Amino acid sequence: MLMVHATISCLIFFCVLHEGVGFSFKPLRRVLRSVSTNIERESISAPSSQRNNRLEINRVNKFISALNAAASAAPAVSCTSKCALFGASLKKMPSIYALIAAATLAFISWWRKTIWTASRTYNKEANTVGNEYDAWTTEGILEYYWGEHIHLGYYTEEERLADYRKKNFIEAKYDFIDKMAEFGQIEDVKPAAVLDVGCGIGGTSRYLAKKFGAGTSVTGITLSPEQQKRATSLAQERGITNAKFEVMDALDMSFPDNTFDVVWACESGEHMPDKKRYVEEMSRVLKPGGRIVIATWCQRDDSSIPFTTDEKKTLQFLYDEWTHPYFISIEEYERLMNGTGKLVNVKTDDWAIPTIPSWRHSIWVGVYDPWPVIKRPHLWWKCFRDGLTLERMHGAFSDGLMQYGMMTSTKKAE
Repeated sequence: MLMVHATISCLIFFCVLHEGVGFSFKPLRRVLRSVSTNIERESISAPSSQRNNRLEINRVNKFISALNAAASAAPAVSCTSKCALFGASLKKMPSIYALIAAATLAFISWWRKTIWTASRTYNKEANTVGNEYDAWTTEGILEYYWGEHIHLGYYTEEERLADYRKKNFIEAKYDFIDKMAEFGQIEDVKPAAVLDVGCGIGGTSRYLAKKFGAGTSVTGITLSPEQQKRATSLAQERGITNAKFEVMDALDMSFPDNTFDVVWACESGEHMPDKKRYVEEMSRVLKPGGRIVIATWCQRDDSSIPFTTDEKKTLQFLYDEWTHPYFISIEEYERLMNGTGKLVNVKTDDWAIPTIPSWRHSIWVGVYDPWPVIKRPHLWWKCFRDGLTLERMHGAFSDGLMQYGMMTSTKKAE
């Protein structure tokens, strides 16, 4: 009989866990009927245990009857109503099973609330963006797995079909830089000055500095002092003298007007609390005839089809968990660029498809090589939440809720 108790307890747990607070009664009723039948067969083969088994059968059957009544009374009710009906049926349930089921429901309720409550909400005054990147930099986990480039990678159709995990995760990021340079029409130019807005630990800045070579100066800016230190250190280690890094707010840059031949902004717009100011500042420091190229996570345009309640919930989590104030659409970025009165021939695209493997690839590199996380127990919860957010990003981009915005333009002559 102990085995029966354990079996029913496990079945209750997994049935409830599978369906959450809005679970279906049908699977649980089926398995309990099976348990009742097996107990009855046991009674036939072991007459000495018939009385105890019969009592157990009666208890299980009473619970099944209660579930039948609850399910038939409200076949298509809400999750909240189902919980109430299930609670009523617990009164008919053998006490040990009722306790396990109630504990399971309480755990799931707590778990869902916890994983949907963002932990790193944006706050400009507290410099949450700079602080988070300071933490990621000093912890070393992000650099270990992502290398020197804190942005998504690029995967060709052939690579996606063949299994994206076969591609080197870091190589995909270099491919992205090359593709972004091609999109921005700067792959064959020789600029004197390049600005990397939101440079991270300077991977792209150093790559562009080597690519363009002597005669080109690349400046990277970030809100994170730790990123600036790491970027500078890596440039010195590599002997790259034409790349430098500064701590600076992209919304209030100290550079004079018309300073840079190329303005490069890869995955920095997400953190900007004023997207209009962000675009205007970059166009201000760009020289006439210079090129600007932006890559950033965007939400779909909701002007014709408003966001659903679930979509709003997902977006709010994605805003808050990685300290983003909000996202805007590709269409809105295009309007902002045209609205500067300085940028012409604006071109946009959505690169969600070639970049989407990056989200799960980010998780897999950790699965294949977990030791850097395992040896730091104090980071387990944070890394788990980051993995969860990566998966939610994958889902949002797969569903079309999110898009990968690519924008480029030229500053017109004055």
